[in-house]
Amino acid sequence: VSETGLADSTLLLGSSADPQLVVGCYRLKFACDSPVAFSDFPGSAWRGALGHALVRLACTSEARDCPPCRRPQACAYGYLFETAPPPGAMKMRKYNQVPHPFTLRLEETEELSCTLRAHLFGRANGYLPLFVAALRQAGQSRQGIARNRLALASVSQESVPGSGDWRRIDHPEGTLLPLAPVTPVLPACPAAVEVRLLTPLRVKSDGRPAGKATLDFGAFFSVLLRRISMLTYFHGEVPLETDFKSLVAAARSVRGDAALRWREQVRHSARQQSEMKLGGVVGTLRIEGQDLSPFWPFLWLGQWTHAGSAASMGNGAYELASLPSPRLAR
Repeated sequence: VSETGLADSTLLLGSSADPQLVVGCYRLKFACDSPVAFSDFPGSAWRGALGHALVRLACTSEARDCPPCRRPQACAYGYLFETAPPPGAMKMRKYNQVPHPFTLRLEETEELSCTLRAHLFGRANGYLPLFVAALRQAGQSRQGIARNRLALASVSQESVPGSGDWRRIDHPEGTLLPLAPVTPVLPACPAAVEVRLLTPLRVKSDGRPAGKATLDFGAFFSVLLRRISMLTYFHGEVPLETDFKSLVAAARSVRGDAALRWREQVRHSARQQSEMKLGGVVGTLRIEGQDLSPFWPFLWLGQWTHAGSAASMGNGAYELASLPSPRLAR
């Protein structure tokens, strides 16, 4: 969340059409004995290492693979990492997996330390101790994180997402005393806003990834709305109920100034033994002189959920900034 005054309001997400999703925001700081080095796609390494550690800590099936297992919903690893539609689900029934209840993003690196930003959604916050233990174990494993041997130094939590009030929640004896996670506070909708895409946003248009010339607000909002809807349905207590069709149609009529570029990312899949390209667009979308209030609750919440493909690995991260003196819409 940018430091532009957008988080000053205390208007809560309240109407039935607004998304209701509890978000836990955590910072895990790691120390290293040698200089830290990551590729251009660090989120892939973090997510892969997390998965291997979760299997070791939580999986009780001899198969070590979720499809043969008959109780994936009762397993922390199955829920967090191989997240499948539960029995009786009315959405995404034809899919093997639904959106994972977390995002990971490498927030800061220094010569001998790094900070990982992790967001947990809804019920996933109940697994925070296991989540932290898995990341701790992953950092100290033989391969470490992208060959960086990392020791967990501290865990902090933001009291309210976007407030900037970070509090340390780990204690010397090794216990965690987390704060109760809450739904982000929604400020008043500004007259003009800039969407700053921090990590590659991967959105498909006509079966192909949208590039810098084809990504617009409508395409961006459509994938964001879908992701938030799925997260509230599978991981929250209050599934989103709104007029999806009308919202997407209205978003397609929004015009803005885009300054975008393509950033390629390559991920090595150990399971498929192949290289996968997961690039997307980064840059800014500026929207002025138009009514953004129907989209504002989703835009605000999306700063924690991310948008587009590979969001759990850190893709599609963005922040919002208000713009002064908006011009009239052309």
